[in-house]
Amino acid sequence: MKKTFAALMAFSFLTSPATAHEVWIERDGNAPARIYLGEPAEAVPEGGDPEFPKLKAPTLFAESRDRPAPLVRRTNHIEAAVHAPGDVRLVDENVFEPWAGEGGKLQGVVYHARAGRTETRHALDLEIVPVAANGNRFAVLWQGKPLPGAKLTVIDPDRWSKAYVADDKGVVTAPERGKGRYLLSTSNEVAGERLLGGKTVASTVHVSTLTFVVP
Repeated sequence: MKKTFAALMAFSFLTSPATAHEVWIERDGNAPARIYLGEPAEAVPEGGDPEFPKLKAPTLFAESRDRPAPLVRRTNHIEAAVHAPGDVRLVDENVFEPWAGEGGKLQGVVYHARAGRTETRHALDLEIVPVAANGNRFAVLWQGKPLPGAKLTVIDPDRWSKAYVADDKGVVTAPERGKGRYLLSTSNEVAGERLLGGKTVASTVHVSTLTFVVP
């Protein structure tokens, strides 16, 4: 069952490429992290997703956002040299320009991403956090607080995908369907004015992903 992110999350806006795209991180062991922009239920094109040029300078970090990793642009991803073992995270609020949503009010998008499930702490505004290290139960947190009823999409190594709904504690159990890389994604739309892309938006869609590898 392959679905685009737009269909799974059912956003109210339909005209922006942001509806169908996510940012995610892939990392194997202590190797450099690879940052992608695209539709994770589909294979990444060799030359990158058509929107990949809009992914310019995400802030990727291991321990602190104040110490971002250096970035190197590759053909279809951005590579980040991270020397410390453990989970890595990123945030990027400059991928897509704000667009006119319902009623003509401007909306914007902020992307959050994490690779690894060894830590139970959170460090992003919207984050999918393992309840126990290396476990398959995850809490969806907004600014450190659970999001009951949050929609969480799971994409397995074969790109099979299914959407789940978090319980009253914001927790979802993600099934393991064999070895390989898994990607989990969620979103949270927040009303309120803020500056994005040099424009004041009326609401912001936060999109967050988590990847991990089952050996």
